[in-house]
Amino acid sequence: MKSLTETKRLTIMAGLLIGGFIGMFSETALNIALAPLTTKLGVSAGTIQWLVIGYLLMVGIVLPLSGLLSRWFTTRQLLIFALCDFIVGALVAALSPNFTFLLIGRLIQGIGTGILLPLIFLVALTIYPMEKRGAAMGLIGLTIMFAPAIGPTVAGLILGALSWQYIFWAMIPLLVIALIITIIFMKDVVPITRPHVDVLSIILSTLGFGGVVLGISLASDKGWTSALVLGSLVVGLLALFSFVRRQLKLPEPILNVRAFAHVEFSLGTILVMIDFMIIMSSMYLLPIYWQKGLLVPVALTGILMLPGGLMNAVVSTIAGRLYDGYGVRRPAMVGFLITVIGALMLFFSRADSSYLYVVSAHVILMIGIPLALSPAQTFGLNSLPQQMSADGSSIMNTLQQIFGAIATALATSLLGLGEAKSSVHGSINVTNGTHYGFALTVGLAVLGFLLTFALPRKQIN
Repeated sequence: MKSLTETKRLTIMAGLLIGGFIGMFSETALNIALAPLTTKLGVSAGTIQWLVIGYLLMVGIVLPLSGLLSRWFTTRQLLIFALCDFIVGALVAALSPNFTFLLIGRLIQGIGTGILLPLIFLVALTIYPMEKRGAAMGLIGLTIMFAPAIGPTVAGLILGALSWQYIFWAMIPLLVIALIITIIFMKDVVPITRPHVDVLSIILSTLGFGGVVLGISLASDKGWTSALVLGSLVVGLLALFSFVRRQLKLPEPILNVRAFAHVEFSLGTILVMIDFMIIMSSMYLLPIYWQKGLLVPVALTGILMLPGGLMNAVVSTIAGRLYDGYGVRRPAMVGFLITVIGALMLFFSRADSSYLYVVSAHVILMIGIPLALSPAQTFGLNSLPQQMSADGSSIMNTLQQIFGAIATALATSLLGLGEAKSSVHGSINVTNGTHYGFALTVGLAVLGFLLTFALPRKQIN
């Protein structure tokens, strides 16, 4: 498959990239709409969080099984199912008369995203030769980083002119286009081996990853010492421990965790997790700071976040090519260093900071994050043998989503802690709270920068 022309590769990837874009867009698009939805649907702030928790929960359950699914079903079958699933979920959400049906729509969407994300990487690693994988990862980086960055902007503009239902209506035309492209151009690029299905491993995976995501997501609302949070985390961690032990003993594991024996893969995965935690924490806090700290209306918030989203798109398209030319160390190191600067600017922002200052901080952040992401992803996945590609993609995407949920929960908790410790009220109180949250973003960026010193100086192919 690596002898395909560039045009054929792009047509194969098109449906995947559009579907993946919508999946990642869906992760942050509702952040800016949660407060209005609380009023319009007549539910509490804790209840409305389930629209995010439920989505992440389904993604966290399905992602680890993607490697198994790719060996039982053709690439084309999986992509068509995932896109149809997402269209159904978007329709259910858009037509929802109440919170329950909206939640069901979100759960259905989560299944589609859980299948789509690792499939993007698996297909790219299969059809692109080693010397062109950096550019391919740049395209993928544009999908998975630009989408959550632009989510609040698009949702804010929609809410300023239309109702919240149109957030979901807007997804459907793009999904239909992706489905048509897939039906016409998609080829089966991964061989079907139909390995033995270990039912106990599936149960342990569901309890493990689902329990961890559920516990982390609930922590922001119920507190880290809540019995439900602690119970979910304990069950999840015990199940994960049992799952990993079982995979090491099985001749045909559901998820080949031996990929972590490759040090380069482990390091690349850690850097990707840190990078994704930075974008999820900042994309959660920034709309809150704009709306409640600087008292900016929701539609204008979306517009003010647009420059950062556009910059993310521009850098994402070139970041992968930098890996092809310079390897991983220099782009990742510079990327995390720039991210530190942007995060520090947000940390030192005030309730009377100018719009230009905050937009500039966001733009700088959106230069650094994708600059580090694509090279780290390519470096990690390139280190694995071809037979481990599906497992490596599943592992990287699963941990990316789980640690994204961790970052969101931690940012929420720190925001509440900062507000509680503040002696003032109103916008200054919210701004003080966001400082606590942005301290997490700064810390993650510094950690990522320090870890880049462990990357090889020369490119490894």
